[in-house]
Amino acid sequence: MNLINKRKAGDVPLLICVTFLAVFGCVMIYSASYYVGQVQYGDKFYFVKKQLIGVILGVAAMIGVTFLPYKKLKKFAVPSLIVSIILLALVFIPGVGITNYGATRWIGFGSFTMQPSEIAKYSFALFCAAYFAKNYKKVKTFKGVLPVLCVGIIFCLLIIVEPNMSITMCVGILMLGEIYLSGTNLKTFAIILIPFLIAVPLLIILEPYRLQRLSAFIDPWVSPKGEGYQLIQSLYALGNGGIFGVGLFNSTQKYRFLPFAESDFILSIIGEELGFFGIICFFACCLFIIWRGIKIARNSKNRFGYLLAAGITMVYGIQVAVNALVVSGTIPPTGLPLPLISSGNTSLIITMASMGVLYNVSKGE
Repeated sequence: MNLINKRKAGDVPLLICVTFLAVFGCVMIYSASYYVGQVQYGDKFYFVKKQLIGVILGVAAMIGVTFLPYKKLKKFAVPSLIVSIILLALVFIPGVGITNYGATRWIGFGSFTMQPSEIAKYSFALFCAAYFAKNYKKVKTFKGVLPVLCVGIIFCLLIIVEPNMSITMCVGILMLGEIYLSGTNLKTFAIILIPFLIAVPLLIILEPYRLQRLSAFIDPWVSPKGEGYQLIQSLYALGNGGIFGVGLFNSTQKYRFLPFAESDFILSIIGEELGFFGIICFFACCLFIIWRGIKIARNSKNRFGYLLAAGITMVYGIQVAVNALVVSGTIPPTGLPLPLISSGNTSLIITMASMGVLYNVSKGE
């Protein structure tokens, strides 16, 4: 009886850790943005107030999803796919799509804005799980995985023309991961993997700004006031933090030295204020979520739950890894938020809702 009750309770520590990181994100967003908020908007709480709304809605979504048996999500796989494609297409409609810093990645109606690619990642994970669970006997052949491959390519094309190389890579890696976990043979996987590996350098070569970012990655000091500026400032922040940091709220890089300190590069501020020790503690929380996700997938009693939990965990893990590698200068700069931490309500709410689904899979219902 105790084992049954434990199973029904689900993975509560997962939800606690997710909520903790979301609240921690609000603290760091305030620290990273209060100067810019005061100077630019006349309100030092400008960014954190928006994030707090996201946390409240995210917690509500996460809790609400826990009451929906995850197996019922199968019937939403195709509809969510269609909705995601429509939303991604709306980005390119004048008056609906919103352009910032040369990229059109958002749609807006009045004061409401959202980033469709954040929704697309999880709807694709849901579609992969539903398709492979239903067609598990076909996954050994290239023809069997072709529907997932086609949908993945459509998503990648719609996202790359925004342009958004980072989310494109995230969807591409997710696609490869789901195909591999579906049980396909190595020959079929290799047929898919090789063109993917060829496509990445081609996408970089085709766009001059990506070549400039690659150059900045190789040697940021070639253009210290241009493409290399953000990486240099990020490294300054991390270096300034040392072992234990300069103290919470005491960062100097947030005073408009480091662009996007409250969003894509918030990890640099965490490193500066909390130091190497703080970074290690933060990654320990991230790894805890990833570990729980892997455990939930492994313990799932059906293919759909296994692939859905694996997909959600991969999306989270890929984003954390890519953001950390960019901020530390390990890979070329690309704009990708740090999930649950970076400023941005679409990413926050969708990520927290996905964790509610992961919790539901852990209940085994």
